[in-house]
Amino acid sequence: MPRQMRYIVPKVAIHIIQRGNNRAACFADDGDHLVYLSLLRNRCTDLGCSLHAYCLMTNHVHLLLTPNSPSACIALMRNLGQRYVQYFNRRHGRSGTLWEGRYRSCVAESARYVLACYRYIELNPVRAAMVDDPLQYAWSSHAVNVGARPDAAIVPHAEFEALSSDTEKRHAAYRALFRDVFDESLLAEIRDATNGGYPLASEAFRSRALVEGIKLAPGKPGPRTKPAKQVNSGSDPELFG
Repeated sequence: MPRQMRYIVPKVAIHIIQRGNNRAACFADDGDHLVYLSLLRNRCTDLGCSLHAYCLMTNHVHLLLTPNSPSACIALMRNLGQRYVQYFNRRHGRSGTLWEGRYRSCVAESARYVLACYRYIELNPVRAAMVDDPLQYAWSSHAVNVGARPDAAIVPHAEFEALSSDTEKRHAAYRALFRDVFDESLLAEIRDATNGGYPLASEAFRSRALVEGIKLAPGKPGPRTKPAKQVNSGSDPELFG
């Protein structure tokens, strides 16, 4: 079947999920996490992508980034995926694919959706019952975004910076977002958009896209591939993401 069209807009944030093949682990130990992050940082710099948030789960990866061009995002994920698989297979004495087909993605436009994707990504370990607080999870950007540790590779999105012009107040405002219960309908909207490949966008953005002939209806962003098997979020949120 034809591949689903990927919708990427230069200078607009995109939420990405890449899963392990057959739900297999993508990271066996701390060394694997460190290598992936090193490759991610280098590739973002070299290919022109601004990394805003990330979370490396046991068997999948979440990223929020803004590409300078559609080709930058595509090249990043292809290069990163290939390099990491080569490293992982060599280190762990395995062969074959590590990832479950193509990565899933959706454009995140407007403050509502950008900040929601930040939270969605960094709350993954909490939803998976791995930690009680996102700050306890070592392999996400949350500690960086709340000001608990530095990371020059993390570039604040404009909507993140809009929380406050003062750095300390901005970090405090961001921390405060995590005290609120994540709206279930918004959570489902992010999941559906990422799996379906259609934008999370304002009405103005959607209207402009429709004028340009881009289909934004759920499940109709372009030619469809066979849908991935859905996993009940209540039974295994880590696998679902």
